[in-house]
Amino acid sequence: MQQDAIFPSDTDAQIAGLKAQIDARDRVIAMLRAQLAQLRRMTFGTSSEKLAREIEQLELALEEYEAEAVNADARMPDIVAASERPAPVRSLPTHLPRHEIIHEPASGTCACPCCGGELRQLGADADEMLDIVPVSWRVVRNVRPKYSCRACERIVQAPAPPKPIARGKATFSTLAHIVVAKFDHHLPLYRQAEIMAAQSIEIDRSTLAGWAGQAAHLLEPIVARIREEGLKAAKIHADDTPVKVLAPGSGKTTTGRLWAYVVDDRSCSGVSPPLAWYRFTSTRAGIHLDL
Repeated sequence: MQQDAIFPSDTDAQIAGLKAQIDARDRVIAMLRAQLAQLRRMTFGTSSEKLAREIEQLELALEEYEAEAVNADARMPDIVAASERPAPVRSLPTHLPRHEIIHEPASGTCACPCCGGELRQLGADADEMLDIVPVSWRVVRNVRPKYSCRACERIVQAPAPPKPIARGKATFSTLAHIVVAKFDHHLPLYRQAEIMAAQSIEIDRSTLAGWAGQAAHLLEPIVARIREEGLKAAKIHADDTPVKVLAPGSGKTTTGRLWAYVVDDRSCSGVSPPLAWYRFTSTRAGIHLDL
């Protein structure tokens, strides 16, 4: 049986090729065994030259595939073992800021610890390690000085900077952090509240939920624009996921729907960028259809 071409220099391609061959081989072997068992049942108690030849051909084909399977299985461990070795980190990203710490000799840089002679620098050895600065919270205090004119008594003051929430205590960065942590990093609000409490920032989960809702309101123009561009596409993929929703005042849950609309023509050589938008509806009724 002719094998697919495999390039030894590409380990990932080798593994993918061997796995594909093994899957196809297992399917063929299972099919051959089923056919062979069926033919053997048909020949029980009867004699047929044609069936005997077919059984013999199937047995030969099965032996060939099983021998091929032994060879493929023998090659797989070495290739997989080579690919599973973690790649060493040879260089760290250049866009990260560098915090340089200079380690001077314990004796200082003036005198040699052996003879007391004067030291001169020959060079330096540098070694880089990846470090993290934990998330740190701060309070932004906006101060707007008031000035009065001595001539006309007019008061001059800079306008108040915009706030994402009227009379709120969260900046735009705080809202962005909460939304990204919840929807992109899958960190529920109660866990975020616990993490903040560990830094002595006591904010109730309901407050975080209100901030997330306000962030959704601020992002509504962007969502509307994505939806508008998506409706121009020739093909739209849609699907709904049932979700349990608390029914206010009843202490029970109802089934809502989370709709996903996707436009992606990359598999059809499309040049337009893919996009997706989501919508929640309380039921699956047609009144919610706004396409």
